[in-house]
Amino acid sequence: MSELQQLSPSHLWFFFDKFCQIPRPSKHEAALSQWIQDWATSQAISVKVDPVGNLILKKPATPGLENRKGVILQAHIDMVPQANADTKHDFTRDPIQAYIDGEWVRARGTTLGADNGIGAAACLAVLADNTVQHGPLEVLLTVDEEAGMGGAFGLQAGWLEGDILLNTDSEQDAEAYMGCAGGVDANIHFQCQREAIPAGMQAFSLQVKGLRGGHSGVNIHQDRGNANKLLSRVLQTLQAEQIRLATISGGTLRNAIPREAEAVILVAADRIDAVQQLIAERTKALQLELQEVDSYLQISCLPAAQPANCFTLADQQRLLQMLLACPNGVIRMSHAIEGVVETSTNLGVIQTNEAGVYIQCLIRSLNDEGRRYVEQMTASLCALAGADCQFDGAYPGWAPDPSSPTLALLRQQHETLFGELPKLMVIHAGLECGLFKAQYSHWDMVSFGPTIQGAHSPDERVHIPAVARFWQLLVAMLAAIPNK
Repeated sequence: MSELQQLSPSHLWFFFDKFCQIPRPSKHEAALSQWIQDWATSQAISVKVDPVGNLILKKPATPGLENRKGVILQAHIDMVPQANADTKHDFTRDPIQAYIDGEWVRARGTTLGADNGIGAAACLAVLADNTVQHGPLEVLLTVDEEAGMGGAFGLQAGWLEGDILLNTDSEQDAEAYMGCAGGVDANIHFQCQREAIPAGMQAFSLQVKGLRGGHSGVNIHQDRGNANKLLSRVLQTLQAEQIRLATISGGTLRNAIPREAEAVILVAADRIDAVQQLIAERTKALQLELQEVDSYLQISCLPAAQPANCFTLADQQRLLQMLLACPNGVIRMSHAIEGVVETSTNLGVIQTNEAGVYIQCLIRSLNDEGRRYVEQMTASLCALAGADCQFDGAYPGWAPDPSSPTLALLRQQHETLFGELPKLMVIHAGLECGLFKAQYSHWDMVSFGPTIQGAHSPDERVHIPAVARFWQLLVAMLAAIPNK
C-alpha cells in the first residue's frame, strides 16, 4: 500500500493514488477512462461513454431514499501537464510522483493533478463506499476540460436524469461557488521575414526562469510575473545595443501563467559586455518589482548554438512592440462582487515556427461584454501590428444564482459540520457548469472542493485535512438532498 492510500478517507485517496499512476494530460485520458470502466464493471456499476468520451456512471439509491431528487456528481479526469525545466517527465507515459509533505500532498517537479483528480476520486469513492447514504446517483466524468472544455461542449441532452449537479472542481476549503467566468482563446499569427545574420554577431540564449506561474484564472489577480511579458521587456531594452532576434518562446498552456521564456539573440562582439551589463541591470530592477510576489526570478544570458538566420530588423521591432502592448493580467475588477476579478487576459504561449511567431492568449470575463472588449482590444492591436488574430473555443460563464436551493443546503450542512457558513464565491476560472446549462437548463448547481494551491504549476499541492472536510461535506450533502 502506498503512503497516499494510508490517508483518510481511504476510498478517496485510493482512487487518487491510482490516478497518479495513469498518465492523463488533456486529450490523453483514454487509459484512465478504460481503467475506470473496468473498475465500474467489476463492481456491477452501470457505466457508459458518450460520443466525446465523457464517462457516465450510475448507482441506484440507498434503500428507502429512492424518492430523493437525482444528483449528478461531476469532475474532469484530465490534468494540466507542467514540469520544471530540470525535470524530465513525459506526461503521456510517466506516472506522477506524488508524496506527502507534512499536511500536504505534492508531486516531484511536476503538476500533481489534484485539479481535478481529487474531485474525480471523491466521485468514485462515493460509488465504492456503500456506507454513504444517497438518492438516485449519477457520476459525470468529463474529458479535455483543461485544453478547451471539449467534454462539456460535447455533452448531449438525454444522457443524464438528475436535477442537482455537485461540481467538485473548486479549490478552496470553506468556500461555496455559485458562478464562474466564461472565456475565449485568442490565436495570433505574426508572419516574419528572415534574413542572414550580420557578420560578426554571436548567439546567446536569453532565459527567464524561477517564476511561480499558476492558474490564469485563480492567480491572475496576484500580479505574478509573466515570463513572456518580462522577456519582451528585456528584449526591448536590449535593442538599444542593436541585438538581433532569431527565436522567441515561452509558456506551454494558454490557461497557465508562463513561468519560463527564452529568446535566441545575436550580439556583436564589441557589444557583448554592454548587453550583459544591461541584462544585469534589468534583472535587478525586475526582481525589485516582483519581490513581494515572485522572489525567485532569474534572468540569464549564455552562449548558444549559432542559428541559420534571424528576423528582419523591421519585423523584430514590430513583434516586440506588439508583445509589449499586448494586454495581460486583470482588466477590470467586479463592482457587483467584492474582491472578484471580472475580466482578465493571459499572454500564455509564444512559439517561433517557420512562418513566424504564434501567440495564444486566454481571455476570461464574468460577462460577455467584458470578453468582447478584450477581444476588440486584442484584435485592434494585431491589426496595427499586421498580425492575424482569430478567436475560438468561446465558452459561457455560469451566472450566479444566490437563491439556489442547493447552495442554501450546502451552506446549512457546512455550518452544521464545521460551525461556520462557507464564504459565497464566484470564481474567475472557467468551470464547466455554464456549458452544462446549454443542455440541462433545469439543473441546480453548486461547486465546492478542498484547498488546492499552485494549480497549473509544479508548485501544486493539496491540503490533506481539507480533503477530509471536503469528503465530510460531500457525504452530508448527499444524505440531505430533499425529495422530489
